[in-house]
Amino acid sequence: MKPSIPQGTRDFSAAVLRKRSYILDTIRNVFLLYGFEPLETPAMEHTETLMEKYGEEGDKLLFKILNNGLHLPEKKESALSDFQQVLEGKTTKGITERALRYDLTIPFARYVAMNHQQLTLPYKRFQMQPVWRADRPQRGRYREFWQCDADVAGSLSLLHESELVNIYTDVFGALQLSVSIHINNRKILSALATVCGGEDLMSHITVAIDKLDKIGPQKVKDELIGKGLSMEQVEKVESYMSIQGDNEQRLQQLEELFGAVPVGKEGINEIRQVLSLAKSTSHTTVVVDPSLARGLNYYTGTIFEIKASGVEMGSIGGGGRYDDLTGLFGVKGIPGVGISFGVDRIFDVMEELNRFPDHIHSGTTALIFRTSESELRYQMHLADALRNQSISCEIFHEQVKFDKQFKYADRKGIPYVIIAGSEELQKQTYLVKNRSTGEQREYALDQLISLLKA
Repeated sequence: MKPSIPQGTRDFSAAVLRKRSYILDTIRNVFLLYGFEPLETPAMEHTETLMEKYGEEGDKLLFKILNNGLHLPEKKESALSDFQQVLEGKTTKGITERALRYDLTIPFARYVAMNHQQLTLPYKRFQMQPVWRADRPQRGRYREFWQCDADVAGSLSLLHESELVNIYTDVFGALQLSVSIHINNRKILSALATVCGGEDLMSHITVAIDKLDKIGPQKVKDELIGKGLSMEQVEKVESYMSIQGDNEQRLQQLEELFGAVPVGKEGINEIRQVLSLAKSTSHTTVVVDPSLARGLNYYTGTIFEIKASGVEMGSIGGGGRYDDLTGLFGVKGIPGVGISFGVDRIFDVMEELNRFPDHIHSGTTALIFRTSESELRYQMHLADALRNQSISCEIFHEQVKFDKQFKYADRKGIPYVIIAGSEELQKQTYLVKNRSTGEQREYALDQLISLLKA
């Protein structure tokens, strides 16, 4: 059998993991600065926990896990009829009681619902774990990928929305990535559904608008017609999608369309409040984007989406407010808001734009050459001294010509090589070569430590 991995998954080499760790550490550090605390949840959840939380499109992308023991005689007969339901696109506990998590938001809501009596509200948590979606793999879209989420449960304050915008600003500033932070409000989309004929159209309209960037306005119109909207209703959606101008001009046009609809006016005012507290830097631009819909059903207020500048890539982050998510689990009255970073897409963008710092490209700082067996103890003593100072190093594994040891350092990108042979042992020094400059000189131990730390 030829070794392979499932489509839409990847192996990660040391070089890739160092870069990913740089992104993850940057995001984690900013989360901590804003008072968020870590949480991890299981890779799998009960299928009923996840189903009907992401809309019809999202439910189709759940990776469902077959129950164990289906081969047993007492389960086999019922399993055969259950399989028929699965083949028809249905879910049955007899076959699939569990599924891999689709995102980190629903597991977070489930956790809050289970533990709200012990939590200090507002509860601010961050979570950095892989998620799975049965999507069609393509550039920037994988079946297994990481998300980094920050959410606040138990507060209606719009301060949180503004701080989440500022978290995006701080993270992408630290990563030296220029992005646009797109913002809209689901209450405005609710107002659009109202003027089109009723709240029952909300799901059809938001799912279609959410595909605007992928399929274009004409196919959005076609999809709406296919869902049963009249030409008059589609024209109202088209008018909404054509809003243009700077942020203030867009907000004024929204007020003209929905100022008389209470829920629409509320959504517009919320956007104004968030913008008034959000900061903007040379790396971030906040954009009022009426075409932003976030097709997931659980959003109720402000919604976000992040797009990288200077590169063709889908969104690299997103989120929003969901004021009754825990209500899905029988716990009412705990509002929430959160954002997510798409680590894999951020990685792809940084690779394409060459934004990774040089210092993260090597894991080992120094390679200690092997000379004769009699100097090995001296070399081990040096390695211990360097590691005690948090300087990564390794001793070459065998006594061979220096040419082979230099080639090893080249292949691994190790910036310094150190020779600790008989002459160096006698003088209690170390011969060091800087691989990037070609400079070679002797150092005492304390001088060598200062050099490698610098």
